[in-house]
Amino acid sequence: MKLLKVIASAALVLSLAVSANAGKKLVVDGSSTILPIAQALAEKFMDKHADITISVKGGGSGIGIASLQDSTCDIADSSRPIKGSEIAIALTKGVDPKATVIALDGIAVIVNKANGISNLTKKQVRGIYNGSISDWAQVGGTPGKIMAVSRDTSSGTYEAFIALALEGDKIRPDAMLQAASQAVATTVANTPGAIGYVGIGYISDTTKALTVNGIECKKENVLNNSYPYSRPLFMYTNGKPQGDAKVFIDFTLSAEGQSVVEEQGFVALKKK
Repeated sequence: MKLLKVIASAALVLSLAVSANAGKKLVVDGSSTILPIAQALAEKFMDKHADITISVKGGGSGIGIASLQDSTCDIADSSRPIKGSEIAIALTKGVDPKATVIALDGIAVIVNKANGISNLTKKQVRGIYNGSISDWAQVGGTPGKIMAVSRDTSSGTYEAFIALALEGDKIRPDAMLQAASQAVATTVANTPGAIGYVGIGYISDTTKALTVNGIECKKENVLNNSYPYSRPLFMYTNGKPQGDAKVFIDFTLSAEGQSVVEEQGFVALKKK
């Protein structure tokens, strides 16, 4: 009988330990633009906090916000502000989304490296993506059909680009939609005549980043807001960050966390 009590006691201790550890997993979901930042942050954070496991998923800002609404993630990454309609849905489910700005970004307009164009005006970018401009000759390039590559509608980058570049116009119906920023960059790199848009961290030597109105998509121009397609990047939580989510977001906003942002090619927040 005494042995049975000892076994039962040990089982209870194990059960309590499992329950305690169960609360040490953070789920981060959402923006594919923020994905490389969140993954790198999670790796460094877990090196310092071995008791906390972080699962990081991408798929789009809309997917992350839906996950937060359904309480299936702790932090929703979003490359655009949450919509009023999304807040309303969240509130009906007992979720109160609160935003934390964790970095800055510029949406770079990229073309195939073989393209002779190096600059477009905002008006030309808008015309290309609303379909009123369909040939490179119309913007001073070598004659040829323009293939517009775009993020899909679940993407925060799509939403931000529509607002900043198209000023509310609908995107051309023949645009090639991609589910991730890297897919946009790869498609443009492999397709002569293609144009796309990606977060600043996805600029590489496989494509050519254009200036817009003569302004380069680079850190200084995002910080001073002179680059026309500049935007903040967000992490959303249910209410103000608490518990392990707060510890992770505080790390993200720290000097070390912001250095990770820079390492991933994005723009760290200005020091206050």
